[in-house]
Amino acid sequence: MRKLIFILFLLGGIIIAHAQPENLLKEANNLYTSNEFDKAIVAYEKIVNQGLESPELYFNLGNACYKKGELTKAILYYERAKLLAPNDEGIQFNLELVNQFVVDKIEPLPRPFFLKWGQSILNMFTSNGWAIISIITFILMLALAGLYVFASTMQLRKLSFMVAIVFLIISLLSFVLAGKQKAKLTHRNHAIIFSTTVTVKSSPDESGTDLFVIHEGLKVEIKEELGAWADIKLEDGNTGWVKKGVFERI
Repeated sequence: MRKLIFILFLLGGIIIAHAQPENLLKEANNLYTSNEFDKAIVAYEKIVNQGLESPELYFNLGNACYKKGELTKAILYYERAKLLAPNDEGIQFNLELVNQFVVDKIEPLPRPFFLKWGQSILNMFTSNGWAIISIITFILMLALAGLYVFASTMQLRKLSFMVAIVFLIISLLSFVLAGKQKAKLTHRNHAIIFSTTVTVKSSPDESGTDLFVIHEGLKVEIKEELGAWADIKLEDGNTGWVKKGVFERI
């Protein structure tokens, strides 16, 4: 009886814990549609602080910040939404819209076509999507391997063997792409500058030479961290050191 009560209590706690973020999300959406953007932002950020995230959550949060005029925060949340859903056209459109207000207009370095092509393939699916493709194609490969063993004709054995090899290659490639997408979510080595004006230094200390100045809203890549400093890289290839407090990771 005690075990049964404990199990019921545990299940009840899980149901309540699951329902709380859903209720809070519903409340946040209602606040947003009522144009109460301050309260909506607080409600959305409570959900994020609970460790939950989704493209829709970050997109709505970005929209609320944009409506409130908090453009840098809007960029941050749109970027987080894009990280989870890299091919979402709505997220990309809103991100490009708000980036028009960023002071720094950085011209990205030209990239070889094969890198662009590879990145577009990588962004076709999320890490979970690529993982599912990898599992499905691996199962199909095993089924075709079984067909190869038990096939009654040589022609059928050759065909099943060739197709099995194709599925094996697709499975391995999908597994690698899933790992790359997962690494992007795990490492989060890009950030948004939140300080109004930041002087980038040549070394991780105040006595370092001033290299150039950047402004809030700019997206940077974090190459290395050393104490209270971070080595950042811009899309045009320029690098330098800034204090960690001036940015927030995507």
